[in-house]
Amino acid sequence: MIKMAIITATRAEYGLLRPVIKELRKRENDLFKLDLIVTGTHLSDQYGYTIKEIDDYIDYQIPVSIKTDTEYDISLNQADTLIKFTALFCREKYDAVILLGDRYEILAVAIAAGNTKTPIFHLCGGDTTEGAIDEWIRHAITKMSYLHFVTNETSRKRVIQLGEDPSRVFNYGSTSIDNIISMKYMTKEGALHSIGLETCDYALCTYHPVTMERGDIDSEIDSLLDVMKACPEIHFIFTKSNADCGGDKINRLLEKAEKSVKNLHVYASLGTVKYLSLMKHAECVLGNSSSGIIEAPALHIPSINIGNRQRGRLQAASILNSSCKKDEIIAAIRIAQSAEYKKTLHSIECPYGNGHAAESIANKSLEIVMNGSINLSKKFYNLCW
Repeated sequence: MIKMAIITATRAEYGLLRPVIKELRKRENDLFKLDLIVTGTHLSDQYGYTIKEIDDYIDYQIPVSIKTDTEYDISLNQADTLIKFTALFCREKYDAVILLGDRYEILAVAIAAGNTKTPIFHLCGGDTTEGAIDEWIRHAITKMSYLHFVTNETSRKRVIQLGEDPSRVFNYGSTSIDNIISMKYMTKEGALHSIGLETCDYALCTYHPVTMERGDIDSEIDSLLDVMKACPEIHFIFTKSNADCGGDKINRLLEKAEKSVKNLHVYASLGTVKYLSLMKHAECVLGNSSSGIIEAPALHIPSINIGNRQRGRLQAASILNSSCKKDEIIAAIRIAQSAEYKKTLHSIECPYGNGHAAESIANKSLEIVMNGSINLSKKFYNLCW
């Protein structure tokens, strides 16, 4: 029996992994089994207990520490994750584990896989996000991984530049585009009513800490609140920040402000269907989440990317970049609302694939594990010198 595992620790990560999980479930039989392992903020009430949004059979729940007040807390979280996943991998002896992206807890899972000689198949390597520690974590996981499923051609070249053999690097695009193409969308009214709001014009927002900078979170959130007060005709629908150092502070500040700022609405999590449905009908996507870089252009929705967190990530031409200053953000919102700008959106090309990534990832993953020829003693692939 061949056994693979997929690990998900956050709401956003699950949204991207979900199409791959579905495709691999279709292929389960007497010779192949997939385990879905849920951990991290999925199991926390503080972050919306998003395990309830997972519409698949869960094989294991692994609770880990998720306190994020200090850098020390982050290391404790990683240590807890490393110990628990090492024990799991020693017991289950998976033929491969599928990991996505760049989060610190996934780095700990990757180390556990390395220590137990469990091959890693990695999604979303090769991207760059210079404002977040995700940048070096992502590249570190790339070097730990055997198989690479990147989301765009630039990232494919970057993974090869890191010394990975081109025969193990595949650009099938982003599974987020799979979600966009296959989604059964709610109407604008239905999506708004599902979160307790009447029909209105709104921006869909997420703001994460810029973890490679020692910024002033208080002033950044104050600037965003000033933007909301200056644009009373727009409602600002925020999903909470993730479990990065500083994320909990952002969430506390937004929750406090929600009580007095009438056009601010804060939610721990929306789930993939509500989130993408709300995005489809939004005036704009605003903040510093990767969804504003990848999904918004594919849905032809204006996207305002704030600050440096996503700096270096491949962008469509439609994205409006802004600093954290109130006046710049407001100016970007006014551009996004203009009829002239909106006319350009449907001619924008999305650089993240054609919406069939998950099927290709599932097929290639199964081909490799069933072939039984994985050799973890990788040679460093040298470019022509």
